[in-house]
Amino acid sequence: MKKFRRAGKAEWGYIGHLIQSVIELSGQRCTHSFVSSHQMGIKRYTEEFAGKPLVIEFGRLANLANGSVYVQYGNTAVLVTAVMSSSVRAGIDYMPLSVDYEERYYAAGKIKGSKWIKREGRPSDEAILSGRLIDRSLRPRFDHRIRNDMQIVATVLSFDGQNDPDMPALFGASLALMTSDIPFNGPVASTRVTRVNGKLIFNPTYEERGAGDFDIVVAGTSNRINMIEAGASITPERDVTEAIAAGFNEFQKLINLQKKIVNEMKPVKRQLVFAEEDKDLKKAVDTFLEPRLEKAIYTKIKQEYVEGVAKARKEMMEHLKEAYKDSDGLDKKLKEAEHLFEEEINDIVHRNVLASEKRPDFRKIDELRDLSADTNVLPHSHGSGLFQRGTTQVLSILTLAAPGMEQWIETMEINLTKKRFMHHYSFPPYSVGETGRMGGAGRRDIGHGALAERALLPVIPSKDEFPYTIRMVSETLASNGSSSMASVCGSSLAMMDGGVPIKSAVAGIAMGVMFDQKGEKYKILTDIQGPEDHHGLVFRY
Repeated sequence: MKKFRRAGKAEWGYIGHLIQSVIELSGQRCTHSFVSSHQMGIKRYTEEFAGKPLVIEFGRLANLANGSVYVQYGNTAVLVTAVMSSSVRAGIDYMPLSVDYEERYYAAGKIKGSKWIKREGRPSDEAILSGRLIDRSLRPRFDHRIRNDMQIVATVLSFDGQNDPDMPALFGASLALMTSDIPFNGPVASTRVTRVNGKLIFNPTYEERGAGDFDIVVAGTSNRINMIEAGASITPERDVTEAIAAGFNEFQKLINLQKKIVNEMKPVKRQLVFAEEDKDLKKAVDTFLEPRLEKAIYTKIKQEYVEGVAKARKEMMEHLKEAYKDSDGLDKKLKEAEHLFEEEINDIVHRNVLASEKRPDFRKIDELRDLSADTNVLPHSHGSGLFQRGTTQVLSILTLAAPGMEQWIETMEINLTKKRFMHHYSFPPYSVGETGRMGGAGRRDIGHGALAERALLPVIPSKDEFPYTIRMVSETLASNGSSSMASVCGSSLAMMDGGVPIKSAVAGIAMGVMFDQKGEKYKILTDIQGPEDHHGLVFRY
């Protein structure tokens, strides 16, 4: 082991003199190099939205990102950055976009309650749900041919305990993209809507949300809705649709504000080069697949669909290898053919639904798959429900415990509090006939679990009426679309089986909509399943 000798008195004197010189020089440099905000190119906008001050600032923070903006709403502040890699990621067939929502305890003037760990760790469930909300709102507005890595990071810098950071974070994400060089077909904006004593309130405080009849987030563009996320007490459909329409009209102010800022800043967008379509290859793919692919797609049995599509893909690749064996760039052609294969499925599914309302499993557009349900499935659980819709199958299990088993929650937004009802969702790889990593809950599992929990929460009895801690777990055993909604149905069955006095049975269903390329003609589909879910729907539950 290397030994270090201790510095002598003379050396310490030299070190002290050196430090003093650095301090003096630093002071001189600070004095002479100070620049004002105006000289730094800081732009600041102050507006009012939903009765609260909205402050937007560019140029002060995170200036090495492609786009960055500081957004303050009330005294809640979020820094949002957007970055795109300079090169294409090789070997992928999807758009690599990630959205991270970062909570910081200092934003709320708090130190983490753990005795041993004070630093923020993995994202809380609330942070994951906020990140997913932003992602779902923005993702449809990108060109899906992009293969450059893109990352949006929303860091909460200040939290006033009244205004949820997710709304300024979503607004800031759109604005960071709009003012960057990243190609983005925005702007996108959002608002949260609730109703208290018959009055609609936009971007309500936490207290107002707690007293409201519903909690709805609406996001979209100047003429379209991109995303809706909602939870409600038992509320008439008309009231919910009126709130959605009002929220859409309200966030147009934020759309117009973004347009104004972009017109002033005039960002220059990066010109991405996409490979030109090989028309001869497309014709060869279409000609080969036309008599084969439609037969593979249209079946009521998922395994037949999977096997039929895989067979058509394999035969196509073998045909193209033979047809282009003497051509240059064979590997490139085969890779493009994979993409064309997926496009062909999209085209067939869309074309037949829009033209003749023909669905892959031959149902009418408003027809459910076959349903089955059972209770008391497990011998030693407090309650269980097995729900199946088509080949989607979910087993939901109820566990009851004493009040002392309630979950303690502490996050940046939530002070130490207790949670007595929870729903956890699991989606193992075998549920879709695949192998894969098993481990903790992923973002999708957390999102789907929260979705079902939100649907069930309004019917949970009060603590005075039923003091037990209630935990629901939904195990997805087989999935061909709409497993999260099956978990709602299964959980409702399990709680009734276990004697929980819920106020009403609850059911969920996945709905979809298919548009033509102009966005004018559309068909609404009831109870979507695998191929419809995967191939080109703009929807969510």
